[in-house]
Amino acid sequence: MAEATTNLRTHAAKRLAPEDARNAAREVRARRLRAFLFVAPLLVFVMFAFVAPIASMLFRSAYNPTVANLVPASLVAIADWDGEGRPSDDVLGQFAIDLKRLANDRTSGQLAEEINRFLPGTSSVVKSTARTLRRVDDGTLAQTGPALLLDANDAWAEPGIWRALQEAGKVYTTSYYLTALDLEMTRDGSIQQRDTQIYLKLYGKTLWMALIITVLTLILGYPLAFHMAQSSTSRANFLMVFVLLPFWTSLLVRTTSWIALLQTNGVVNSTLIALGLTQDPFELLYTQFSTIIAMTHILLPFMVLPLYSVMRGIDPSYMRAAMSMGSRPIPAFLKIYLPMSLPGLSAGALLVFIISVGYYITPALVGGTDGQMISNIIAFHMQQSNNWELAAALGSLLLFLIIALYWLYDRFIGAGNIKLG
Repeated sequence: MAEATTNLRTHAAKRLAPEDARNAAREVRARRLRAFLFVAPLLVFVMFAFVAPIASMLFRSAYNPTVANLVPASLVAIADWDGEGRPSDDVLGQFAIDLKRLANDRTSGQLAEEINRFLPGTSSVVKSTARTLRRVDDGTLAQTGPALLLDANDAWAEPGIWRALQEAGKVYTTSYYLTALDLEMTRDGSIQQRDTQIYLKLYGKTLWMALIITVLTLILGYPLAFHMAQSSTSRANFLMVFVLLPFWTSLLVRTTSWIALLQTNGVVNSTLIALGLTQDPFELLYTQFSTIIAMTHILLPFMVLPLYSVMRGIDPSYMRAAMSMGSRPIPAFLKIYLPMSLPGLSAGALLVFIISVGYYITPALVGGTDGQMISNIIAFHMQQSNNWELAAALGSLLLFLIIALYWLYDRFIGAGNIKLG
């Protein structure tokens, strides 16, 4: 009888087990769906505000169909040209037809800008020739086009302008990345340095200034965070108000206040002259010095807050125990306290460094020509020169550079590589 009862229970359990498993699986799926719905708005925001702009920037840096859409027939006609001497009359005639069409549509200026990026000085050539061809009859342009181009400007007899047209006509190109690295491609396909180095020096200056700003914020912020962590809660909260006070003021106001302090007749120079420390005012504004000082002031809270949050959790008894065992304060600090504060130090250093590398407003207002950073040149190409492709290439290289530096930092200097003792 007992054996039969046991068999019945076993059979019932086997019959209910699949149903219980299905219920458990449904419950797990429901929990995952609820969790996904909670984070879905954030994912959508990240996709549209972060992933999509970066993907667009990377794509734009190598994709430029402007010339291919403006003069497609001319690009087909010049495809067989060997790059030596003047192209054939058929090529010149077809280009004259396309240029007249652009002149009538008032889009010849776009073509002039694109060609001028590959051969500076040709913008005026294209625009003046377009104005000349606008008055010519379309029916005879195929025969008279070559002569009209050559009469309009001698540059059309040189192979350089036609090579620039070919290069600008490529829909997908690496030329903007080469320009961003101060490189250029020769006619035989090899890559060489440009005569004038612009962007590499600017990248180097940007990284150097960001490093100086990071070190200065560390020198100023570490003692302050340490003092706050060792103080009572009321005193620490009182000091925290002054740390957070800059966030209560507009960034523009904080930056322009440095202009009032550092300008020729500003507070600093007036004080130095009144004290008799100098006869002539110092040139403090619109320099690297002014950019570094202003950005150090603005980014200092980003160093103090991570340091304080970590230091507040460090038990002071560790230091007392080390000194009670015969260690001096400085060796005990270096061997015990400093390694334990490295997570906050690493977070603060990364925040300050990465933010300062891409900073724009402060260098633009107080830096002048000498204190500008790579972000200011990117903004220039987007807003003034209208060279979005080069701006995208410069921004993409900056992104790759930051990722590489972060990987190197995490690989060799990160807090996980530091051991106590």
